[in-house]
Amino acid sequence: MAELFHRIEQQRHAERAVLVHLDLHDANHAEDLNEFRELVDSAGVTEVALVIAKPSNFRARTLLGSGKVEEIAELAKALQADVIIVNFALSPSQERNLSNDCQMRVVDRVGLILDIFAQRAQSFEGKLQVELAQLKHMATRLVGGWSHLERQKGGIGLRGPGETQLESDRRLIQERMIMLEKRLAKVRGHRDLSRKSRAKNELPTVVLVGYTNAGKSTIFNALTRADVYAEDRLFATLDTTIRRIHLPGVGPCALADTVGFIRHIPHDLVAAFRSTLEEATNASLLIHIIDASDPRRDEKIADVMSVLAEIGAKDLPIIHVYNKIDACIPTVEAHVTPALPDGSREVWVSAKAELGMALLVSAIAEKLEGEQLEVKVALAASKGKQRAQLYAMGQVLSESFDEKGLAWLTLRLSPAQWADICQDSRFEFKEQLASKALSA
Repeated sequence: MAELFHRIEQQRHAERAVLVHLDLHDANHAEDLNEFRELVDSAGVTEVALVIAKPSNFRARTLLGSGKVEEIAELAKALQADVIIVNFALSPSQERNLSNDCQMRVVDRVGLILDIFAQRAQSFEGKLQVELAQLKHMATRLVGGWSHLERQKGGIGLRGPGETQLESDRRLIQERMIMLEKRLAKVRGHRDLSRKSRAKNELPTVVLVGYTNAGKSTIFNALTRADVYAEDRLFATLDTTIRRIHLPGVGPCALADTVGFIRHIPHDLVAAFRSTLEEATNASLLIHIIDASDPRRDEKIADVMSVLAEIGAKDLPIIHVYNKIDACIPTVEAHVTPALPDGSREVWVSAKAELGMALLVSAIAEKLEGEQLEVKVALAASKGKQRAQLYAMGQVLSESFDEKGLAWLTLRLSPAQWADICQDSRFEFKEQLASKALSA
């Protein structure tokens, strides 16, 4: 097992790379190349050369033509590259054939993203998910490897029963995957308990989603005053972070920051992080963060909505937040648009420049309010603890004192919250005025 995982570790963290990008003659060629380079940079790899491959050069065996393969091999050797990275999802045989022809390790787009995830994962669950996705990816790429260690193919010193190294590797990977699945099942159980606890307490959950590097963590920090890691890099945030915040007129709610989406995201990754993305599927409200300065923002919006549809979250209430307006040319003012036909809203902000964040908070609160009640109650002077609890709920609109020393509080809350308070014998309101419904 130690030897296998030593080989796994050796396959990561390449330093110098020859990049191979496929020009498919579409309008997105330049942007796809820029994103590829950003992925390479996020992986901590140094680009030493870039090779553009045309469709006329494509072949099934290695994806690339023999002349292009020879060019890449010579370039990689001359520049002393450590790895060749291809901006395409290669089949196991294509990756193996290209590696053999170039006499150098080859990593495709899926392997590159997996490596970035492995570097970024911080939580226990995130690390388990990444390792499981890596092993699934690696298991299909063991064919033909380590054939010099086989003991079943015959020959002097090689005859007799035994397990090939290939079979041993597959068995070890399978055992490890089973163990990881069991651990993840326990973690998911804990996550489900936390989610059920929030639902039981009528705590709304607001989830930030969006394309990678759109500014989700920066907005999360601005709303929560937290210190979640945020950087201008793809997949700077991988693990889901949840914080409790207070919204005016709504009270406490849970705000969750999730992993960013990307075009052509590997299905194994979507499956591996499904439990993390379940925060989105169970959200009271989705906040879709969009880079307003990105010329391809409409395409990336479509990519995000496609992933949301895949995980069953496309019909949830949503606010589209156009971030980075300070980087737009011409400059865009912070504003909120009227409700769209589907009920969603658009808010234009810059979290980094702190523009329009109050508008975003108001839009979130308005969306979450739903049916509300306004209730006026009186507490005795001795009920200081209960009075503090009402304030902690964030629902006290006003307070006054009468000649009897009673504290009159005007509360704004949901029918469910008011029902819970009425059933709680600790409050013992001295007087109570009739409640009235409020519009959202």
